[in-house]
Amino acid sequence: MYNAYIFDQDGTIYLGCTALPGAVETIAAIRAAGRRTIFLSNNPTKTREQYAAKLGAMGIPTPLEDIVNSSFVMTQWLLRNAPGAHLFVIGEAPIQAELRAAGFQLYPDRPASEVPRKIDIVVASFDRAFDYHKLQVAFDAIRAGARLVATNPDRYCPTPGGGEPDCAAIIAAIEACTEVKCEPIVGKPSPIMIEMILSLLNLPPEECIMVGDRLETDIQMGIDAGMSTCLVLTGDATREKLAQSGLHPTLVLENISGLLDNKPFPVSS
Repeated sequence: MYNAYIFDQDGTIYLGCTALPGAVETIAAIRAAGRRTIFLSNNPTKTREQYAAKLGAMGIPTPLEDIVNSSFVMTQWLLRNAPGAHLFVIGEAPIQAELRAAGFQLYPDRPASEVPRKIDIVVASFDRAFDYHKLQVAFDAIRAGARLVATNPDRYCPTPGGGEPDCAAIIAAIEACTEVKCEPIVGKPSPIMIEMILSLLNLPPEECIMVGDRLETDIQMGIDAGMSTCLVLTGDATREKLAQSGLHPTLVLENISGLLDNKPFPVSS
């Protein structure tokens, strides 16, 4: 077995509020073998506390320090690289609350004419209340010198009914009107998130496996990090998408219960 298993959540462990087949049993067996489990999400619309509660309700109790999402990574990145920055956040209540709790000053609702000269950074995120006013404020702030950063590059967020447009659509709208490149995007597959995960684990990447349903985020990040990778076909990816991607996961499984069946696994001394 690997010493650490890094799991995407949406489309890998659960869909909506329902655990996917084999998820609870697989996590329990990995933990019973004394291996570390970390849970990731690019979705910034829940706090880590909410993700812990969601996993716990499904029978996967998980300590807060084993959960990483893109809003947490963004907050840590801003604390290191732009302490005291004035922010305009295109995002929902959880990320705004997290950034305020970290000491950042936010300008979410002021008229566009009052804001630009006071904003240092525009933070783009998954925001189901995104509208023209927010785009105008971002446009004015960036033209006045603000930097554009984002939580995650996902095109859509999976839901039981199909999906919802995600942060990539908001990034694209801002980039299109400002002609400014968003940099960085801190969520998967960013090296910023890789660094965060490896610092939590304190393990070399070859002792870890990244398990997820998305080729361009989960699998790409694992490959970039030097980890083994496992693509599960319970969410976004299909075998057709895999064939077209040019990526080569270590494993391809119908669901994560197959992790317990595949041999040999690397065994660390």
